[in-house]
Amino acid sequence: MLSYKNHEEKLRLIKEGKLSLTENVSFFLSAIEKNKQLNAFNFVFAESLEKAKLIEEKIKSGKHGKLAGMVIAIKDVLAVANKPLTCSSNILRNFESLYTATSVQKLIDEDAIIIGKTNCDEFAMGSSNENSAFGKVLNPIDNSRVPGGSSGGSAVAVAAKLCDVALGTDTGGSIRQPASFCGIIGLKPTYGRVSRFGLTAFASSFDSVGPFANSIEDIALIMEVIAGEDKKDSTCQKVSVPEFTKQLGEEKKFKIGIPQEYFAEGLNSEIREAIKAKIALLKSQGHTFVDIKLPHTEYSIATYYILTTAEASSNLARYDGAHYGHRSSDSHNLTELYSSSRTEGFGSEVKRRIMLGTYVLSAGYYDAYYRKAQKVRRLLKNDFDEAFKSVDLILTPTAPSVAFKIGEKTNDPLAMYLEDIYTTSANLVGIPGISVPIGFNSEGLPIGMQLMADQFQEEKLLQFSKQIA
Repeated sequence: MLSYKNHEEKLRLIKEGKLSLTENVSFFLSAIEKNKQLNAFNFVFAESLEKAKLIEEKIKSGKHGKLAGMVIAIKDVLAVANKPLTCSSNILRNFESLYTATSVQKLIDEDAIIIGKTNCDEFAMGSSNENSAFGKVLNPIDNSRVPGGSSGGSAVAVAAKLCDVALGTDTGGSIRQPASFCGIIGLKPTYGRVSRFGLTAFASSFDSVGPFANSIEDIALIMEVIAGEDKKDSTCQKVSVPEFTKQLGEEKKFKIGIPQEYFAEGLNSEIREAIKAKIALLKSQGHTFVDIKLPHTEYSIATYYILTTAEASSNLARYDGAHYGHRSSDSHNLTELYSSSRTEGFGSEVKRRIMLGTYVLSAGYYDAYYRKAQKVRRLLKNDFDEAFKSVDLILTPTAPSVAFKIGEKTNDPLAMYLEDIYTTSANLVGIPGISVPIGFNSEGLPIGMQLMADQFQEEKLLQFSKQIA
């Protein structure tokens, strides 16, 4: 198949008759089948081939959308009408959605081709994509390692070239960390920039929908399409959406903050050195770097897991065996129906988080944990607000390590949770963050670098990332 760098180039090749869209989609369907061992997809949509024929005709007639022919995979927590919506959980294994998520519908409206639903940690709870009822996802660079989570399937689909672009979700790093582990680009937008309508909730005040891609141009293009107000989501902000793609060419010089708290003990030495080398290069290109302080960083992981488990406990209460989803046959009354259905339907990590969340919301512990965590969340927001008064961007590692071995951290939840140590803050304070690949370690595993900007300043992340790429 003829290769292309980004969607703009792909569309040009199709218009010139040098690339057949139907052959392109056939190639992806074949690649998905050949790479089945990666377990990136829960469901593949064979009808995408028929869709390709229709869109190819639209391209030839000049009446096509801005994403015409872009082949996109969707994380299996986002609704697509009349398609399975399982959240990689047994409790929803046979559930089909009645409607389509706003973010996905916007892609379809611009003539994108949805090729399938990707595997993920159950209900997006995990940092390794080992917590799926459909089985673990493998890192395409080294199959003995994890791809990161929870959007591991989407990251793998892009990294292994099983599609052009994928949508994931990010509650505490679930786009950025898999992007880092798989050597691709992943953007978590500002909270409220992209509609959450049709996204199965994990933690409603944290969840964000965002793209994975191999090029900044495609990330910018997807953001132009999926961002914007949605009357179906009251948290989606009425903020104008910039022409991100046109702004990529602006070679601005940025002032970048380096928080020392993110470079303390626990960071892999090769990642530290790779980021140092990248900073030195960027300095030589005219960008300014200053040390900054984010003093409440040490509380971010604890705050994150108290608040997200509390919200998860509330959100997952609807899965009771009575309304929809899995219903246990081993029950004699309503209480047993609830208990048996959840015992059979939920995996161990989801159960752990439900119990933690129920505990911190319980009488006698609400003030000690939940209310206190909300206050710390405000302090973290103040730290970032203060930092962005003097810098354009904040630069950190994406993760403390490269992709780790499958099974290495499954018996140590705390070690697994610490994989999110550099990413949770952006979700706690609602700002955008992006992970960009900056090289490989001595074992050939990708290293990612994270950039964060103030709320609704995604264009700065994209402009700067373009200069890195």
